[in-house]
Amino acid sequence: MHDETLAIHGGYSPGSTRAVAVPIYQTVAHDFIDADHAGAIMDLETPGFHYNRINNPTVSVLEHRVTALEGGTAGLAVSTGSAAVSMSILNLLGVGDNLVSVPQLYGATYTYFAHVLPRLGIDVRFATDDRPDSIAAVIDERTKAVFCETVGNPAGNVIDLAAVCAVAHDRGVPVIADNTVPTPLLLKPIRHGADIVIHSLTKFVGGHGTTMGGIIIDAGTFPWRDHPDRFRSMVEPEPAFHGVRYAHDFPDAPYATRCRTIGSRNTGPALSPFNAFLLLQGLETLPVRLPRHEANARAVAEFLAAHPRVAWVSFLGFPDNPYYELAQRYLRGHAVSIMTFAVRGGREAGIRVFNSVRLFKRLLNMGDAKSLITHPASTTHRQLTPTDLEHAGITPDMVRLSVGLEHPDDLIEDLDRALAATG
Repeated sequence: MHDETLAIHGGYSPGSTRAVAVPIYQTVAHDFIDADHAGAIMDLETPGFHYNRINNPTVSVLEHRVTALEGGTAGLAVSTGSAAVSMSILNLLGVGDNLVSVPQLYGATYTYFAHVLPRLGIDVRFATDDRPDSIAAVIDERTKAVFCETVGNPAGNVIDLAAVCAVAHDRGVPVIADNTVPTPLLLKPIRHGADIVIHSLTKFVGGHGTTMGGIIIDAGTFPWRDHPDRFRSMVEPEPAFHGVRYAHDFPDAPYATRCRTIGSRNTGPALSPFNAFLLLQGLETLPVRLPRHEANARAVAEFLAAHPRVAWVSFLGFPDNPYYELAQRYLRGHAVSIMTFAVRGGREAGIRVFNSVRLFKRLLNMGDAKSLITHPASTTHRQLTPTDLEHAGITPDMVRLSVGLEHPDDLIEDLDRALAATG
């Protein structure tokens, strides 16, 4: 099926109820037939549901639907995008291991990597930039994964994903790609070599600023058994789950299976059935919303680029953008609706625009039907030092927009008024 059809029908069969909408299974647990049935489900010998920290029928439809859109083999939905980031790392790394990451990251992800993981004994090595050779330079025998955002938030950089995957795979290391910004409708990282794909479903998939959620997708392609010393947790018997050897016993989706049975089962970042239902509603209209987001973003970017009080505009749809060619290649000629710009007058002028808008909402989300504005240096990335900000591609004067679905003339009028306040 095409993406537009998968977004509406993927992963769901009405069964005997004939319910057209996916039902909300608002239950904590599920009744077993008998002890043998309970044991078979809990040992993963028979598909089924037992406790909703581990799986749920409503959540399962969401997992299957996003997995189908991404072209993976299995998925695990969790409570937030940050939970997806955390679990995707901790599913592989432990004390003494290291993670290699690009520096252009969402603020909370950067903080988690720079300050939280080191306290757990995990070293995070930030490449100097997002180029494949810069990433290759910091991979060593203790590296367990390479992490990147396919389109950086808010930096707006586009990863040369195929090249990054090639250098990581040459060294026996999987690639974890956060695909939140483009969504699987614009970019499918698995087709370019990514081994694990994660999303904050809170953003474009939900699309209405009402519901948090995240997901981890297993491509099912990384050769874990070829690297037994590096990935012992994937190939050796797991003492925390009946001695399962994930890469041997679940060869189609060993990574996602371990995420569910070790990570989700024991740490509990479960997605509620009601939130899964709401995210499914958002996903159904995603193919319709994205073109409107893009058209509005282009109109706003063209207005800003011509405005005398704007110093620069970073929009992937402009040919002078340094990532334009990569965007054309990986986003199939489209541009995302996230952009940044700088106001003449520096940091204070940027904050003045942030303070002066009336229609744009001043908040930290993105991908909403409503247009959103933030000043990263004083909000999402305020905990970073000036050096860290520069490393992450954040300038003090940068303003980030997530352009929504309103009429573009109204958005332009609002920005024009706010820019006038800087004069």
